[in-house]
Amino acid sequence: MIADLHMHSTASDGSLDPQELMQRASVAGVDLIALTDHDCLDGLASAEQTARQLGMRWISGVELSAQWQGHTIHVLGYGFDPASAEFVSAMQAVKAGRWQRAEQIDKRLEGKKMPGALAGAMAVQKAAGSAAESPPARPHFADWMVAEGYVRDRAEAFRKWLGSGKLGDIKQHWPELPEAVEQIRSAGGMAVMAHPWHYGFTRARMRRLLKDFAQAGGRGMEVVNGQQPVEQVAYLGKVSQEMGFLASCGSDFHHPDSPWMALGKMTALPADCAPVWNDPLFNR
Repeated sequence: MIADLHMHSTASDGSLDPQELMQRASVAGVDLIALTDHDCLDGLASAEQTARQLGMRWISGVELSAQWQGHTIHVLGYGFDPASAEFVSAMQAVKAGRWQRAEQIDKRLEGKKMPGALAGAMAVQKAAGSAAESPPARPHFADWMVAEGYVRDRAEAFRKWLGSGKLGDIKQHWPELPEAVEQIRSAGGMAVMAHPWHYGFTRARMRRLLKDFAQAGGRGMEVVNGQQPVEQVAYLGKVSQEMGFLASCGSDFHHPDSPWMALGKMTALPADCAPVWNDPLFNR
């Protein structure tokens, strides 16, 4: 079975709409799938309908932004009720915060002699097929910066302006880690730590994060994120076992032109891990 439980559509910062994303995943041989857009549920209904029509097993998904010790952390939610009034309200509040963040990025870039960033990012977003009410994300700003000639490519945009610790890294609108976990749990879902290796922490600090996550009610961790190096996956698999976490895997797909994030093409999950899909939540 091929499980891909981490991917993004035009509802957040991906380049494919939810239906096309599901169709491509089916062609790639994915059996179990979750759409996990950033702080957004907008694409779930159409994605679920398409996934089920194509014969894939479906579980609701989302990737929430949270704060932990001053750092932005991402938490994957699975199996929640997308119609939960409390959860929908929380997502609406985060969406408002994302609009505020986009406006702040716009002002900061203008202060660096790059005016018109928000309008430009929204145009990039619209061209990609995103819904007009969705706030533009940092990749949209990055692509605008490339188009305007301020940077050579998206990687440079993040390295100089939008990445961790840079002017576009605005965190104050995200809930604290325990609150994000509780939002998922209150809607009947499972909270899973996304890509723990990607935060740049030492191994000791990563374990501190995961311990706090477990204490907050987190039940799993993403052991495999895309075509991650085998040695990293092996270490994360060991940590998941030691800490009693279920193990998840996902391509973290955003764009078809990124082979590292190809749908259904991931480093193998270690055989001795306990996969999240063995939990009854995935078999309702």
